Amino acid sequence: MQVLQQGKKVQEEVTKDVMLRILADKYSRAILDATMDSPKSAIDLSAECKIPISTAYRRVQELHDNKLLGISGSINDDGKKYFLYKSKIKSIMACFNGGSLEIEIVPNAMA
Repeated sequence: MQVLQQGKKVQEEVTKDVMLRILADKYSRAILDATMDSPKSAIDLSAECKIPISTAYRRVQELHDNKLLGISGSINDDGKKYFLYKSKIKSIMACFNGGSLEIEIVPNAMA
């Protein structure tokens, strides 16, 4: 039996515009998809999604700034910071009907 998850409707027009812009970007979609089930580093995302590393870091920052990506970090044995990124969302649904835009975000239960 499949359990339906309750989503959160986005109310602010500015946030709706940002969500649509993020969804329109293939790299952002690839990062969200790649981090849906398990956290990954920017280097792993770059390799897996075939994204230039600088682009991966920019998209990760944008997704984090818009609360779509969570960050966990630690310091490795060499003393370097090591960050892992995980999608905070399971899905985003957008509907344009009668001049009105509705966006619903379903949170990632794994995040």
